[in-house]
Order: sequence, then C-alpha cells, then structure tokens
Amino acid sequence: MPHLDVEGAQLYYETDSHISSPALLLIHAGIANLRMWDPQVPTLAENHFVIRFDTRGYGQTTTEDVEFSNRADALDLLDHLGIQKATLIGCARGGGIAIDLAVENPDRVAGLLTIGSGPSGFPETELTSEEDDLFDQLDAAFEAGDWNTLYDLEVRLWCIGPTRNEADLDPDFVAAAYELNRMNIAHVDDRPVPIPLEPPAYDRLVDIAVPTFVMVGEQDLSAALTQYEYLLSTIPGADGATFRDSAHIPSVERPDIFELLLTGWLARHKL
Repeated sequence: MPHLDVEGAQLYYETDSHISSPALLLIHAGIANLRMWDPQVPTLAENHFVIRFDTRGYGQTTTEDVEFSNRADALDLLDHLGIQKATLIGCARGGGIAIDLAVENPDRVAGLLTIGSGPSGFPETELTSEEDDLFDQLDAAFEAGDWNTLYDLEVRLWCIGPTRNEADLDPDFVAAAYELNRMNIAHVDDRPVPIPLEPPAYDRLVDIAVPTFVMVGEQDLSAALTQYEYLLSTIPGADGATFRDSAHIPSVERPDIFELLLTGWLARHKL
C-alpha cells in the first residue's frame, strides 16, 4: 500500500481515478481516519482524481515524536503526486487543516469545503452542561489511562452528540463511528507536535477567494455551531448547509445527502 516518506513520518495515502481529472484532497476528522470517506469515493472518482491520507497519529500513518506541519504534510503529498492545485474537503479537525492551508497557500487551493470545522485561533466558547459532563468523563478516562473508554467517549461526545440517545440512531452508523475511532488507539503513544499557523486563520478568512462551502450537523457541539456561523459570515461568498439529524460527521451519518450536496457544489463551480 502506498506510503510517502516525509520528515519524521510515513504518510499512508490512497488515490482513485486518473491524475488528469480535477483533484480533490480529502482530510479526515480527528475521530476517524481516511476510511470515513469510503462511501463517497466511488462517485467522486467518476469525475475527479481523489486523494486522501491518514494524518499523523491516525490510521496507517506512522510518525516519530517530532515537530511537524499538517499543512506541509498535505502539500508534500500533492507535490509527490504532481498536483499543483486541489479542492480541499475536510471534516472537523481536517477542515481546520484545510482552512489553514487555504490561508497559507492560496495558490494551491481551487476550492474549500468544511464540515463541523473552525478556523485556527477561534476563541474558546462556553460549554453546555451536557458537554461539560462528557468532557469531564473524557478527562477522567485520560487520567486513568483507560484508552478504550476514552476513544469510545470521544465518539459519544462528537458523533452521537451531547443531546442525542445512541439507541435512537441508525445502528450501522453507530457501529461505523465507533470503528473509525477505535482504529486510532494504536497511536495512543504517538507524540508528534503540530506547528500552528501564525498568525492563525481566525482573522484571515476574508482573504479566502476560492469557492467555499461550509457545513455542520445541527446536533454537533455548541462550539462547532458557533464556528459554522462565523465561517459562513466571514468567508466571502461562502455557501452553507446544515444537517438536521446529524452531529459531527454528517458525511458518515447522512452519506447520500452529503454526496448530493457535494457533487452539486463541485459541478456548479466547475471544480
């Protein structure tokens, strides 16, 4: 399987379709890995060169405990594949990386789509009581070194959502969400140190000049909902969409609706 050697790491990546087609770079959430995009890849690959990779600390990528830049890793992969410009599609943490990359290297970005993401440098927001309780449980599991519980609690917080009952959701989605995060437990001892974008993207969003689509699940955390409104109101000409019955990863929970919105947006902007 393909790996790219970069400074202090081997990045695992996958590509689909032909390099002559418009490029899409898919960046996974912090509670998942590149497998989260499996439902969309066959359709996207009909008209695009689809690139996805596991960022450091996730999936099948291996890393040393070194300082690194998520933006540089993404650019190194594009350079390795001979791609000058790509449309970035990022979920949650992956969307934050995509925003940073669009701000820092606008010449490499054709379009930007984020899901449940916020820009670097976004001010902390006050938690709801339900969110505060779940974060306390996460902290307790971390202090106890109970990694299985910790990783499952992350799914409970982000994917199920602080106000929803797991038993009310599609069991196939629930199983997929837990599996996507459990695959990352193997990286629990990884300690790479990401180099932040300076200055952060928070005050630089007005400089984004490519077609942008901002998405969020209405059952996501309150911070993600606030960040969605900020992105939508600050990035010039940004489109927006909310998923009524979804939390942090609507592309996994509502794949058909997400795919319809994504492919329509790509076609409309000729990306």
